[in-house]
Amino acid sequence: MTGPEVLDLAREGVWVLIKMASPVMAVGLVVGVVIALFQALTQIQEMTLVFVPKILAIFFGLLLSLPYMAQTLDAYVLMLVDKIGQG
Repeated sequence: MTGPEVLDLAREGVWVLIKMASPVMAVGLVVGVVIALFQALTQIQEMTLVFVPKILAIFFGLLLSLPYMAQTLDAYVLMLVDKIGQG
């Protein structure tokens, strides 16, 4: 395997990582902004108000995006196995 091929595989691996993490990170971002806005409007500064809803939202976001994440990772692993098989 040549240097450019290794770099292509590494770049594709980074893109797979971004595609897999972005749905869960977006859910966390949206929930965090909504909670921060709620806290700013009501001046409630309770720390558990931040963590509990965000953890629950990320958990449910992970459950919903799990098939997409598995499909993305499966396609990448199959491409890697194909590259290894070509030698």
